[in-house]
Amino acid sequence: MAGDPATRWVAIAQGALVAGLLAGAALLGLTGAAASPAQPGSTATIGRTWPIAEPDAMAEIAARVARQPKDMAAQFGPRSNWSALRAAALGIAPADRTRDVVPFYTLDTEIRLPDGKLLYPKGFSFNPLAYVKLPQRLVIAHPRDLGWALAAARPADFVIVTAGDAIELSERTGRAIYILEERMKDRLGLTVAPVIVAQAGQKLVLTEFGPRQRGMEKALAR
Repeated sequence: MAGDPATRWVAIAQGALVAGLLAGAALLGLTGAAASPAQPGSTATIGRTWPIAEPDAMAEIAARVARQPKDMAAQFGPRSNWSALRAAALGIAPADRTRDVVPFYTLDTEIRLPDGKLLYPKGFSFNPLAYVKLPQRLVIAHPRDLGWALAAARPADFVIVTAGDAIELSERTGRAIYILEERMKDRLGLTVAPVIVAQAGQKLVLTEFGPRQRGMEKALAR
């Protein structure tokens, strides 16, 4: 799922969190090592230092944006025609059902170390859940069940729709809404919605909600 929006936002959020924690830990460690009872909070430079040679990333982004045409958005046409916003279709869950999926991944190319030694051959299969843990659930629904999805979703969950304008839905609801991509659909073994995907150990648990359950959830959410 390396290319889908949900994964990209997870990577960005987790990267920022890890960077913040590492920066905080480094700052606390340096302050604690250099401080003394007489001078609390003082710091010292240990070892050689060099000025930062890389340009400021935010300044580069701002400069690039400033060079773009002001009417650039109009060149893309209506969002309804954007291929990036076309969601994968799913059927309607006919009944409540829970099933397990192991998202095995097969390498489409070999992986070698810098010295040329083969690390993993092409065709090697593994379960990514043996190495990572999903920090949230995926709440996937048809647009008509979006109210149900928002009521069922926890604050950290990703809400994903099978159709519609995700940008407009995000603006209207005040919560980030993502589209279901074909790669995610295939990788997770999705067939119907609404469904909540959660990790349980080294497998995914897919909980599908039929009409009766959706109706009860909607009534409780009112």
